Amino acid sequence: MAALTSVIIVNYNSGQYLAQCVTAVLASTVPVEVFVVDNASTDNSIQQLRQALPNHAPVHIEQNTQNLGFAKANNQAINKAIGDYILCLNPDCFVEPDTLAKSRAMMDEYPNAGMAGVMVCNPDGSEQAGARRSVPSPWRSVIRVLHLDKLFPNHPRFKSFVLTEEPLPNTPIELEGVSGAYMFIRQTALAEVGGLDEGYFLHCEDLDWFMRFREQNWKILFIPQIKVTHIKGACSDKQPVTVLWYKHKGMVRFYRKFFQQRYPWIVMLMVISAVWLRFAMLATLTIVTHRGGTSK
Repeated sequence: MAALTSVIIVNYNSGQYLAQCVTAVLASTVPVEVFVVDNASTDNSIQQLRQALPNHAPVHIEQNTQNLGFAKANNQAINKAIGDYILCLNPDCFVEPDTLAKSRAMMDEYPNAGMAGVMVCNPDGSEQAGARRSVPSPWRSVIRVLHLDKLFPNHPRFKSFVLTEEPLPNTPIELEGVSGAYMFIRQTALAEVGGLDEGYFLHCEDLDWFMRFREQNWKILFIPQIKVTHIKGACSDKQPVTVLWYKHKGMVRFYRKFFQQRYPWIVMLMVISAVWLRFAMLATLTIVTHRGGTSK
């Protein structure tokens, strides 16, 4: 297995960000191979990337004739990657030249870690929600929806799955989940856990992966000293209702897969009903807002 970092970027209409993302990766201080899997984009993001690439750049571009979904597209490249570490990176997420070197060094220090995430920041430098999180079990989702964490801020039973408001640690710590925009994975751990579940089309496949890594006794590391910038939503804003649909559909699949046997059936029925009710409300609000904006 080569001492190489394989960087996998799934693209769907990410415009100028794709070329910027790949260019930043190619400036890394450690050897890389880059796989760009395009899910039948209709913009010119691949054309812009080809124009920006230097000669003989270690970049492999695969263009699918249809949108196969995030999980399946990642798996296409995972099956070909030869690096001892694999980075699944969003096309609107930007690294510094030493980001991969630091990630490799930290993973070498923590041999029990199968995956690592870093401090994912908004463009203004603030910590992005989801950079560090717990798995959103049905109970934790109820806590967040009902704001029980605000009503009982010091009660351990009512903690939200979003950990952004908690003090930032000074050293790497083990968490249940990190940001799906930057997932740095040990190849030997991936060989045990397997690729992403292709039953998810978009969203929640990362949560599924976190659960499966931990079930195989691989730790998930959060490294606060390493920072990347993520322009959240840059690739999905054009189809907000569709994205909402896949997100909520993925959450239902996630709940059924991992929590069906842990909760009474009536609780699961209530939780899944609440997921679809939330989708209906958010979709309606999105449509109304969009129409209102276009009619001005």
